[in-house]
Amino acid sequence: MSAVPDGFAPWPSGGDFMAANGPLYLAGEGATLRLGFRVEARHCNPLGMCHGGMMASFCDMLLPITAVRTQELLAHRFLPTISLQIDYLAAASRGAWVEGTAQVLRTTPTMVFMQGLVAADGTPCARVSGIFKIGADFRRETAK
Repeated sequence: MSAVPDGFAPWPSGGDFMAANGPLYLAGEGATLRLGFRVEARHCNPLGMCHGGMMASFCDMLLPITAVRTQELLAHRFLPTISLQIDYLAAASRGAWVEGTAQVLRTTPTMVFMQGLVAADGTPCARVSGIFKIGADFRRETAK
C-alpha cells in the first residue's frame, strides 16, 4: 500500500465505527482543510472498487469534521446528519488515495448546510451536500 501524502496526519477521533473502517487522515487548517484515506481491500466491493457505503461514510465524516474544525461557532459541537446527498462521479479503485474538501454554505441557529468534493488520485469521484443539526457540546457529553 502506498504511503499517506505529505502533510496528512492520522485523525484520532470518530469512535469505534471509524476505528474499524478508517483510518482517516487530516491535513491543513481553515479553508485548506483536507480529509483522506487510502482505499484498502476491506473498503472494496467485489470488483475491487471502493464500496459506495464506504464513500458515503467518508462523506458523512468529511462535512461535519470540516464544520467543527473551521467554524468557531461549531467547535466542539456534535453535528448529527439530517440529510446527505451524494453524486458518485467515478470509481475509486483499491490503492487509490481518496481526498475531500468541504465548505459551510450557511448556518442557522439549529442547522448547518454544507457541500464538498471528493477525488480519488486527483479524479473527482463524489460530490456531496448535507444538512446537519447543531447538537450538544461533545466535551460536556463525554464528561458525563
